[in-house]
Amino acid sequence: MKAEKQYIDLYHQSEALIHEHSSAVLNKPRAKAISDFEDLGLPTKRDESFKYTDASKAFEPDFGVNLKRLNIPANPEEVFQCDVPNLDTIQSFMVNDAFYPVIKKQSLLPEGVLFGSLRTLSEEYPELVQKYYAQLADTSKDAICALNTALAQDGILLYVPKNVVVDKPIQLINLLRADVSLMSNRRLLVIIESNAQAKLLLCNHAMDSVAFLSTGVTEIFVGENAHFDFYEMEETHTDTTRFNNIYVKQEANSNVLLNNMTLHNGLTRNTVEVVLSGEGAHIDCHGMAITDKNQQVDNSTVIDHAVPHCTSNELFKYVLDDHSVGVFTGLILVRPDAQHTNSQQTNRNLCVTKDARMYARPQLEIYADDVKCGHGATVGQLDETALFYMRSRGISEEEARLLLMFAFVNEVIDTISIEALKERLHILVEKRFRGELSKCTGCVACK
Repeated sequence: MKAEKQYIDLYHQSEALIHEHSSAVLNKPRAKAISDFEDLGLPTKRDESFKYTDASKAFEPDFGVNLKRLNIPANPEEVFQCDVPNLDTIQSFMVNDAFYPVIKKQSLLPEGVLFGSLRTLSEEYPELVQKYYAQLADTSKDAICALNTALAQDGILLYVPKNVVVDKPIQLINLLRADVSLMSNRRLLVIIESNAQAKLLLCNHAMDSVAFLSTGVTEIFVGENAHFDFYEMEETHTDTTRFNNIYVKQEANSNVLLNNMTLHNGLTRNTVEVVLSGEGAHIDCHGMAITDKNQQVDNSTVIDHAVPHCTSNELFKYVLDDHSVGVFTGLILVRPDAQHTNSQQTNRNLCVTKDARMYARPQLEIYADDVKCGHGATVGQLDETALFYMRSRGISEEEARLLLMFAFVNEVIDTISIEALKERLHILVEKRFRGELSKCTGCVACK
């Protein structure tokens, strides 16, 4: 309990301070959350779902926590200029886990849409936020979710009311900024009501070369006939540790696209849990990871088909270089009444070196008899025949390897529906394979 004790002590010693610098809605579930955290303890490799990622060890160092909500000296508008050609977005920022009160092109948000600080908006619209906050994120089942719920003091709320379409994608840029090792605890609450549509792009960057520990909990509610695309991209550094939990609940005939892309990191654990609770709901759940050095990316997904006539499509691809480690655990759960389910899960992995490691664990649990479900996972190296063919036509070995790796991940990139982002990802991935950090033109944060 060494790692857990410092956080339990921190909460009890600072409970009044945590409450003072947050809101009543965010404060309400804290006591239960810290109690759940004490009962569960941080996951270790003895826990089946964390077999290859020791969360307890990752939380052992003494990280600073900004419980007084002191202003961090950073102006995101000056240090981050996202100069992606033709990427026309409504742009906003978070510094660590606090909303930065500037939204570029805010006037383009349709009437009735709420987007901004979760703390502030929960004070202005307490009944709305209380109806959804901490409803999907079950603190009794996940210790990291419980710790985040106990400590998170701010975050982002996106609320799109019935029949409203947000034409322009919303871009949220999360900058990790500190002079000393820092822990941040971020919340994101997304509510897309019936017949509404929106797209959200979340970009994670680390500005300083100190150690960061980040916990993130995202809750997404998608109403009947609603459409929501959520893209999350990580371009941090090797001293960054991220535990990122995403919970999704879909109503009838809703359509959701999740795409999680890790281009540069230290240790990353992404947990995704989706419940298809209305007939006709569809989820596309995709992910891509490019790693080298000693980096590690662990993606764990659960797609719960709770009712009949729902569909899901899952695709994750990894390219692992040097001594890096990849983990994919994917569960498709089909409940007894979920007849006429159609679900497909695919995991493809490329180990560029013999020292890279990939652990793939596809899983199906089917309790209905009239379904169509499939899953497959492969782990391999570059196709030597294709390499020989390309070299025989004058392409250098290095360039041939790059082309094959790029073609391998291209399938995931092509699932992106924002054309400018898709084009930019092609460039960033090529740079990444060439050993360059993923840099945005004019962006001080990435340099």
